[in-house]
Amino acid sequence: MSDWKNKCEAEWSLQGAPMPDSLDWKSIYEAKPLNRNLLKNTSPFGLSKDIPPPEPELADMPSHGPPRFTPEGDFGGWTTNTEVLPYDMSGIPPNVVVCHMPQFSWFSMEQIVDLKAEGLWEELLDDFQPKIVINDWYEESQLHDFIYELHVKLLGVDKSTVIAEHSVSPKDDRSNYSHTWKEVSHVFSGYGPGVRYVHFTHRLKNSFMMEFFSTKFTGSSVMVEPVKTSS
Repeated sequence: MSDWKNKCEAEWSLQGAPMPDSLDWKSIYEAKPLNRNLLKNTSPFGLSKDIPPPEPELADMPSHGPPRFTPEGDFGGWTTNTEVLPYDMSGIPPNVVVCHMPQFSWFSMEQIVDLKAEGLWEELLDDFQPKIVINDWYEESQLHDFIYELHVKLLGVDKSTVIAEHSVSPKDDRSNYSHTWKEVSHVFSGYGPGVRYVHFTHRLKNSFMMEFFSTKFTGSSVMVEPVKTSS
């Protein structure tokens, strides 16, 4: 067993990290919990951040079917939810007849990562507190000023105690058309003992006006890096 422990210590540069002899180091080594993306199905749309997102395809004839608010994709591994937003009538003068208006919706996707089930051990999380690195890429779809939100929480053993959290809702610049991927990232460090789960949630805005237009994402990741961050 000491050989497997030595492999873990050497390959992950864990010198100084608590590594009890009682742990199954062969299983931990084979699980490779460090420097590995712990999220499942990170690109449900089949897209890569290294290739520009595809331009939206416009139909020759507008659709007259029912409104659509949920994108198509393989969302296995994600818990999804669609929130249809009310029409925004704030900028319309009185007595003006509006034939068509976009209706927006949020499409939410979330995963909970069980850090111990992925091969990490309590002593490492509580005492060494390695960096937990969050990364995501979303499409600059130009649909609205606010098209993306990210909410990540580090949770305790009961899955309800929030030990640390990070949220972001960037405002997009729509003054110039720039249809690219935009990166969002965050590093948790020095978060304190007790972390056992990572709750990852992002929301992307879609719109429907005769046709459905979506905001896509790719390359989501939650990675634990073997870098000591506790004080």
